[in-house]
Amino acid sequence: MACTLSVNVNAVAYLRNRRDVPWPDVAQIGRIALAAGASGLTVHPRPDERHIRRTDVTDLARLIRAEFPGREFNIEGYPDERFLTLCEAEKPDQVTLVPDLPGQGTSDHGWDVAGNRALLEEVVARLHRGGMRVSLFIDPDDKAPALARAVGADRVEIYTGPYGGALDENAMQREFARVVAAGRAAEKAGLGLNAGHDLTRENLPRLIAALPNLAEVSIGHAVVADALVMGMAETVRQFRRAIGDV
Repeated sequence: MACTLSVNVNAVAYLRNRRDVPWPDVAQIGRIALAAGASGLTVHPRPDERHIRRTDVTDLARLIRAEFPGREFNIEGYPDERFLTLCEAEKPDQVTLVPDLPGQGTSDHGWDVAGNRALLEEVVARLHRGGMRVSLFIDPDDKAPALARAVGADRVEIYTGPYGGALDENAMQREFARVVAAGRAAEKAGLGLNAGHDLTRENLPRLIAALPNLAEVSIGHAVVADALVMGMAETVRQFRRAIGDV
């Protein structure tokens, strides 16, 4: 199974929100990414709506259903009641549960699954009743996938920030080994595997080669950074080549 690319459009919304204007148009950028072959779109709405707004979530859900049936919509977030109600209203293909605090700038750690078992079991069951696939955001820890499976998750998304952001070769090798071990543990646990954070066209190929079970990468920052140079359509095509989705 080839790995696929879900484009995270949070950074596009963040740029728009710097001014009281409707551009760049998040849905239009999402449309360009999907037309270039992205397998889906990812959003992470936060309580203060500093980037993705609830209206964006609705617009993107409608875009995918109307123009790109078969592509996937992934909503990430902390499972408070407001978030869960939004997911139940929009019914994304996948919900990625993350342990973010309300004011956190970006996701930077995975769940303590054992310490939050009761919460996660309840939330996963609720989302399953709504027909949504559930992924848990985890640290690159080979013990985490079995715990995620025990609370009912369908997939895990490994936090790859320490690997992707490592500038020292030794640190990169160390973090790469941790990600690979966690990815293999996910396969052993019978879970689907996603990955995200600080993944680039340069550091993706070795990860894809080491983890043939990697189903999806969710990428925002590097995609938007490259799109400033190459445009969104060409950037998506380049990332697809990097993950072998051609």
